[in-house]
Amino acid sequence: MLVLGITASSQIDLIRFATPILEDLCQRVNETVQLRAVDGTEALCIAKAEPSRDLRVHANVGRRRPLYAGSPKCLLAFQNAAFIDRCVPARPVPLTDNTPRSRRLILAELERIREQGYCVSRGEVSEHQVSCAAPVFTIDHSIVATIHVVAPAFRIGDSELDHIIRLTTQSARRLSTALGWGENQ
Repeated sequence: MLVLGITASSQIDLIRFATPILEDLCQRVNETVQLRAVDGTEALCIAKAEPSRDLRVHANVGRRRPLYAGSPKCLLAFQNAAFIDRCVPARPVPLTDNTPRSRRLILAELERIREQGYCVSRGEVSEHQVSCAAPVFTIDHSIVATIHVVAPAFRIGDSELDHIIRLTTQSARRLSTALGWGENQ
């Protein structure tokens, strides 16, 4: 029970620090923004900010996604090898036609995410959505969450995606810094 209380308390602190950053990012990109954390072997949406526009991606706090598909791969990419091994099935269940269909492809994508510092997904979880995610780190350089921007695919061309990537990674660094992380530690 004590561990549960500590976990809940630190998640509340994370959400408290994240909320103004999520709201600012949402306003700047005018798309849905989510904060996701690992829960078991899934990605769990723990906070969100949604734009006021009529056509947007609706996010539910508490919604779970597999870690091996879509932008939740960003959460998985920065975990230890044993955890990654547990979360990436030998035969991944496809969620759409764009979901990676082999363990080898997923592991290669995780390596690319680690190298570039963010993840982009085009229809891997929901066919008509594009998402971008960037990692949030703590003082000990462990990943604690990811910030995601999710948008209808028809609205996101290359220049819009570049803009979203830049703002998402900046927001994740701001939250990481607020949590005590330093790039040069």
